Amino acid sequence: MAGAGISTPSGIPDFRSPGSGLYHNLQRYDLPYAEAIFDMDFFHQNPNPFFALAKELYPGKYRPNMTHYFVRLLHKKSQLLRMYTQNIDGLERLAGIPPQMLVEAHGTFATATCTVCWSKYDGEKLRPDVMSGRVPKCSTCKGVVKPDIVFFGEELPPYFLKYLTDFPLADLLIVMGTSLEVEPFASLADAARGSVTRLLINRDLVGPFAWRRRPHDVVQLGDVVDGVRALVDALGWTREVEALVAAGAEKAAAKTEE
Repeated sequence: MAGAGISTPSGIPDFRSPGSGLYHNLQRYDLPYAEAIFDMDFFHQNPNPFFALAKELYPGKYRPNMTHYFVRLLHKKSQLLRMYTQNIDGLERLAGIPPQMLVEAHGTFATATCTVCWSKYDGEKLRPDVMSGRVPKCSTCKGVVKPDIVFFGEELPPYFLKYLTDFPLADLLIVMGTSLEVEPFASLADAARGSVTRLLINRDLVGPFAWRRRPHDVVQLGDVVDGVRALVDALGWTREVEALVAAGAEKAAAKTEE
């Protein structure tokens, strides 16, 4: 399970940090309240603030970091059952974690849907408009095309229900970089069997790790990348992770030159 704390090392601001968070930076749009940017009624009235955020977060601007490549290595070693992420930045996919191994609980920019006729679009089709500051319009009905990000009040993607079969099978739950405040994602931490070790790599104690810790819980507090690095070192996987990070950087550099 992962939240915004694994993406901030890549340079992506979190949402709520005073003075630097994404909500703060969007104040110039005179939002009635910060979360209005993810409110469908407000979106229908004024989609511009959301697409300003989309331009900031659209996949390709930021690079994955060691936390993402650690999960990629878990998959490579057939140790990853699934990654549940709150993030909408697409860094998990960019790190090479296959979409079928991901549950992007709060949606994704990889696909999009017309808000009028429900036509489906590949997220890359929207990139030119989003990067130019234009609101993407449907080629069929000229309605606004919205990336498949989950707004407040919308149902989570159907594949979120994979947790019903995934969590009973897990023999280790790693929780990284999340406040465990947003439901229903936060409750997943309690979906693992009571005998299963839960490892929290985080700046702070959160959720059940703060108020209802289990006997097998393990906590590594501090910088998330440092925590992952310590785990990778203990596993003897340092060279393998560093090789994935280097290959990812090389690929990104080659794409930039194109």
